Amino acid sequence: MVSDRQVKRLWRLVQKLSVEAAAAKSGMDSKTARKYLRDRRLPSEMQQKHTWRTRPDPFAETWEEIRQLLAGEPELQPKTLFEHLQRTYPGRFPDGQVRTLRRRIKYWRATEGPPREVFFAQEHRPGALCQSDFTHCRDLGVTVNGQSFPHLIYHFVMTYSNWETGTVCYSESFESLSEGLQNALWELGGVPLDHRTDRLSAAVNNLVDTREFTRAYEGLLRHYRMDGQKTQAGHANENGDVEQRHYRFKNAVDQALMLRGSRDFGTVAAYQAFLQRLFKGLNAGRHERFLEEVSRLQPLPEYRLESVRRERVRVSLGSLVTVTRNTYSVHSRLIGETVEARVLPDTVEIWYGDRKVEELPRLRGRSKHRIDYRHIIDWLVRKPGAFEHYRYREDLFPTSWFRLAYDALREEHGPKRGGKEYLQVLALAAKRGESMVEDAVRVLLGRRDSFRADAVAHLTEPGAPSPLTTVEVAPVSLAVFDELLCGEGAAA
Repeated sequence: MVSDRQVKRLWRLVQKLSVEAAAAKSGMDSKTARKYLRDRRLPSEMQQKHTWRTRPDPFAETWEEIRQLLAGEPELQPKTLFEHLQRTYPGRFPDGQVRTLRRRIKYWRATEGPPREVFFAQEHRPGALCQSDFTHCRDLGVTVNGQSFPHLIYHFVMTYSNWETGTVCYSESFESLSEGLQNALWELGGVPLDHRTDRLSAAVNNLVDTREFTRAYEGLLRHYRMDGQKTQAGHANENGDVEQRHYRFKNAVDQALMLRGSRDFGTVAAYQAFLQRLFKGLNAGRHERFLEEVSRLQPLPEYRLESVRRERVRVSLGSLVTVTRNTYSVHSRLIGETVEARVLPDTVEIWYGDRKVEELPRLRGRSKHRIDYRHIIDWLVRKPGAFEHYRYREDLFPTSWFRLAYDALREEHGPKRGGKEYLQVLALAAKRGESMVEDAVRVLLGRRDSFRADAVAHLTEPGAPSPLTTVEVAPVSLAVFDELLCGEGAAA
């Protein structure tokens, strides 16, 4: 079969050579060459378009039924319709004909189907719009001091220059949004006109009242003189710049971690510094457009808003407070008092008057609880019967060794006496230190002797030697391995 390339070569050569010579050099018969010289069209242009069928249409009799179904529900998939036909007409349509139906439906959608959504390319103006969103980073496998570090990044992008930055956070909350947005604006050195986000559903749901979130968010935007925009539900493309940067940024982080040779960091601050260096490198190639953005930005306000939400809560008779739908214990001396809970991105501070009395790790989600045995152990020792069926009893086992101690005491002394003994052990942990008491428990459980709270007290008395046995391992000479490898000969 003659190709377009051969015919083009023929047309060039025939200007200098005879038809026979040009045909020979082009790799075709002279009769064929005269046909293409006479017609002056390429082989691809002379081919007839295939408009006829080579086999009967298997859906000719059922197409009208399919078309009516598609007209009523245009989103029906070809596979669903094909299975419907197989059920309606058993044995008539073998599985191999589903591809034919797909082609028919594709042609129908293009010629008779409903109009499809149109995406309109937008022209970005410097300094006009910024976008932000939260992105999960669990797939990066980052650890802090060897411990798993599930976290998110609040990701901020200027749409004109693609300048970006981010802040490590732990949940989609208003506090994380406020902290991340303000960090970005003060690093940017100015304020754009508009701020676009998605629907912020997770951040809204982390608050008790939707109106509370709306008021707080509007107050934040008002302070920075920005207008807020939200994407339509299910239309992530409207926040497309930051959505696309999510993928590219996390890929860059993954590559940088590979080069670093380790995904473990000593502190969260060290990880944040690593990310900031990465952002600086990513932004280096956007300097010119970034300078255009900076020249159009609004000035920053005189001060930042604190990324804290305050709640006035009353300490219950159980020495508990409920903050953002989660339960925390506080010291029993505060029972009946009204305290102020200051909710920060990572912690919850409890203030009484002008004094901070507690700082607690913030719980993520809803209906969770964090009970510190140190807050209530004095009264549990006085009321040991309350321990067995205490609603939050599982929180009173600070480590697995304490749970093993409780089980051993119950087995040896019975449920009632064992519970009292365990509360004495827990009281010792509150007074003398949890780690010291845990070490004593490990030793006593290892001896398999009679286990009582007074034995733990004896091992943890002030001035007593450490209950753990020190094991010394003599240094090993590497020459031993050389002798094993080389036999009697000396190692090289």
